[in-house]
Amino acid sequence: MTPSPRLLLTIDYESWFAPSRRYDNLSSAERFDLDENFSNNALDPMLERLNDAKTSIYLVGEMVGWYPALPQKIAEAGHEVGFHCQVHRPLTTIADIEHDLHTSSEWRTKYKVRGFRAPMINTIEAVYPILERNQFTYSSSLYAPTGTVLRKGNVWELPVSTFPLLGHPKTIQAPRRMNLPLVIGGEFPYGSSMMSGLFPRIVFKIIEKEFKAGLSPVIFLHPYEIVPPDRWPARFARDLLANPLLYPFTFSKLNFLKELLRSFPTSTLADFIKENSQ
Repeated sequence: MTPSPRLLLTIDYESWFAPSRRYDNLSSAERFDLDENFSNNALDPMLERLNDAKTSIYLVGEMVGWYPALPQKIAEAGHEVGFHCQVHRPLTTIADIEHDLHTSSEWRTKYKVRGFRAPMINTIEAVYPILERNQFTYSSSLYAPTGTVLRKGNVWELPVSTFPLLGHPKTIQAPRRMNLPLVIGGEFPYGSSMMSGLFPRIVFKIIEKEFKAGLSPVIFLHPYEIVPPDRWPARFARDLLANPLLYPFTFSKLNFLKELLRSFPTSTLADFIKENSQ
């Protein structure tokens, strides 16, 4: 059975400083202080802006320790609770992946988390048997053309969407992240919030085109793009000076989100995978 087209809108729920690698080596307590309650305060207004749209929201696990009510609020609002990592940093070794899954096991079990999204959409092929052993049913941790649905053992991979300009890739294996080889290979990674920050009208038109073709785009946004933190983006100025490519993540995507929700039906990735596997 092929599911009907819908927008697979996802939120990578992370703190405002997550795009920068400068904070990776701080202690969790130091990151909590740096968060200044943003990740706690942003959830209710973000859920209000989503209204009745159903989305998959991938949580950074250490924030569940900071703010234990986050996953319950997400679930009660009718959204899927997913796992983004325990600590937001590159997660590309078996040891680090297994450590994150072990550390997050208690809250993931409580909320029956079955969906995984690797930080920065960057993972390794060896992640799939590890996810299977930890009761995940799917991942969304690659970039690939819209409509791609892969089976990796007993774990589905539903990649973040790209628009192929030079034909579909012959093989799709991790890592498949947003980098120069991906773009030179002719794929426009419109599912990334960087692209909807830089080219919102183009991304919207591509989504319309994909819907007409019967496809279901996978895109992601972040909480700080929907509910801006205080003193934003000034508080991120040092990181922006060091890496100007981070600028699109500071743009407001609220109007873009409103237009998406007015124009397209949505569902969680878990529901889409369930229909796809029937």
